[in-house]
Amino acid sequence: MIDWRHWHNEPFLIGGLIFLGWLYAILTGPLRSRLAPAAPYPVASAIRFYTALFIFYLAVGSPLDQAGERYLFSAHMLQHQLLVYPAAILFLLGLPAWLIDPVLDHPGLRGLARGLSHPLICGLVYTAVIGVWHMPALYDWALRDKLAHVFEHLMFFGAGLFYWWPQLSPSRVAPRSSHAVQMLYQFGVVIAMTPLFAYLTFSTDILYPTYEYAPRLFADFSPGNDQLLAGVMMKIGSLLVGATAIGVSFYHWFQHNERAPG
Repeated sequence: MIDWRHWHNEPFLIGGLIFLGWLYAILTGPLRSRLAPAAPYPVASAIRFYTALFIFYLAVGSPLDQAGERYLFSAHMLQHQLLVYPAAILFLLGLPAWLIDPVLDHPGLRGLARGLSHPLICGLVYTAVIGVWHMPALYDWALRDKLAHVFEHLMFFGAGLFYWWPQLSPSRVAPRSSHAVQMLYQFGVVIAMTPLFAYLTFSTDILYPTYEYAPRLFADFSPGNDQLLAGVMMKIGSLLVGATAIGVSFYHWFQHNERAPG
C-alpha cells in the first residue's frame, strides 16, 4: 500500500530545487543591479517561479510518485500533466526577459535559440518526447530503473518548456509567436498527439507490465480501467489546456486589433 507519509528527500532532488531557488534569488536580488539596473524586484514573477518549483516537487517528490511508480498508470499520468502544464507554464512566466536574454543573445546562441523556438520545432520536440517515452519498452524501463525515471521526468518537464515557448516565451531574443500562429500551433499539437491518445485509450491490451501485475489499490479498479482512465486524462487534459490556450490567444489578438488605430 502507498505510504502517504513518504516524501522524497533525495539530495539531487531537494538540492537541485534549492539551488534553482537560490540562483533565482541571487540573480533577481543582489545581481539585478548589473543585469537590469532600472528594473524593480519582479514580485509576481518570483511567486510564479517558486510556485513552479513547488509543483515540480509535488509531482515527483510527494507520495504521488510512489503511486505512479508502483501502482497506477493514471497516477503517473497525473505526474506528467503537473510537469508539462502548471510547472512548465509557471516556470516560464517566472523568468523576466532581462534574466535570460543576456544568455540567449550571446552571438553563439542567438541563432540556435531562435531556431529551436520556432513553433514547428517546439511542437515536434514535444510530441516526439511524449510519444517516444510512452513506448511500452521505454515506459516500463523507467518504472523499473530509478535513474531512467528521473531522466524521463526531466525530459517531460523540458518538453513542457518547449511546448509552451511559442505562446509564453519571456524572451525578446526568441519571442512569442503571433497570436494567429499560437492558435494554429495549439490546434496542431492536439492533432499530432491524437494517435497517442487513441493508442492509450482504446488498446485492448495492457501496455505496461508493471501496471498489469501491480497490487490493486481498489478492488474494482482493474489494470484496463486504470489504462483507460490514464488515456482519458491525457486526452481531456490536452483538449482543455489547448482550448484554453487558443482562447487566451484569441482574446489577446482581439484586444490588440481593438487598440490598433483605425
